[in-house]
Amino acid sequence: MVCSASESSEDEGMEGYRKGGYHAARIGDRFAAGRYVAQRKLGWGNFSTVWLAYDTLCSRYVAIKIQKSAKEYAESALHEIDLLSSIAQGDDSKSKCVIQLLDHFKHSGPNGQHYCLATEFLGDSLLKLIRYNRKKGIGLHRVRQISKSVLSGLDYLHRELGIIHTDLKPENVLLVSTIDPTKDPTRTGLPPILERPEGNPDHFKRVNFGDKWLKIRAKRAVAKISQRRVSLGGVMEMDNRSLEGVDLQCKIVDFGNAVRGNEELMEEIQTREYRAPEVVIGSGYSFSADMWSFACLVFELATGDTLFAPMASDDFTEDEDHLAQMMELLGKMPKKIAVAGSRSKDYFDRHGDLKRIRRLKFRPMDSLLVDKYHFTETDAHGLSNFLCPLLDFEPEKRPTASQCLVHQWITGS
Repeated sequence: MVCSASESSEDEGMEGYRKGGYHAARIGDRFAAGRYVAQRKLGWGNFSTVWLAYDTLCSRYVAIKIQKSAKEYAESALHEIDLLSSIAQGDDSKSKCVIQLLDHFKHSGPNGQHYCLATEFLGDSLLKLIRYNRKKGIGLHRVRQISKSVLSGLDYLHRELGIIHTDLKPENVLLVSTIDPTKDPTRTGLPPILERPEGNPDHFKRVNFGDKWLKIRAKRAVAKISQRRVSLGGVMEMDNRSLEGVDLQCKIVDFGNAVRGNEELMEEIQTREYRAPEVVIGSGYSFSADMWSFACLVFELATGDTLFAPMASDDFTEDEDHLAQMMELLGKMPKKIAVAGSRSKDYFDRHGDLKRIRRLKFRPMDSLLVDKYHFTETDAHGLSNFLCPLLDFEPEKRPTASQCLVHQWITGS
């Protein structure tokens, strides 16, 4: 499906297909000495394109991420391969709720040598799940299901491997399909593995929601592929009843920005809405930054809205609005935290008050859930009790993933 002129800026653009850029794959192209046969393009990102491919050696479908060929992209691919290899080595049972790297190789093309990562083929992202339900929330028992998977993945990454994901958000958690991986996903209607590899916003085609999974109309099963842009799924007409019987297990994906906890850590991480306060003010971060993002993700699943949506104005920056929104929900940031960052002086005075946003409108989370989202007081209290400790301004006070897994809100006890 070729996009309209107004949509063209949302694709990777033909200018990306040049020396050092994307590889211009086509349906039927073979990779890794003929082992993988390209079926259709699934998505793209700033660093790569992702293709559905058939693994002729193992008789199954996989997703292949084809990295741009320039040196900086090759280095990024090698970093991700290193992390994903460690993840796979410790997860023989494939039960750790993290995506599995199956193979990696180099592919030569007109634009250079491209590192390629073959991974298991998964389902749609949590972002699409949220949007399918018209951003109304998916029901708390389903939020618990998903939370258990995400927490299991984070516990494995943090406690067993010492890896910080650094970009946890709905786009980077994918549903696990129960469809046989040897079956053609273009004919079963299995949704794509990624909207875009780096989690950029996606655009949709309309599909129908079936009993167990997506059932795409037959005429779309062999949809034409555009080299400029591929449509990546559909805004689904779905309500909570449509989710009955659907297994909502999921896996964490996209380790292009992940780091090991003992490495020298980059200064700024995380997508804006899921960014922890210590990252905003520049005071360093650790595994607890992922837990802040997890809390934001859970709130979004439960309500359909992002917990924080900062915007800049003529009077203050996006960072300042973000910090103000945090404090309106969670109370004033402790002075020792507020003044401890490398950028603290840009935002706070010596008393730990914001310089340019002086009047804050405080509203605790349980009140927000009741007043705006019409939760019962019991449900609001339970969810707030689970999330607020994860949103502590002091990173070391946030619960770990393993502690969250035994929290009564998760276990139902």
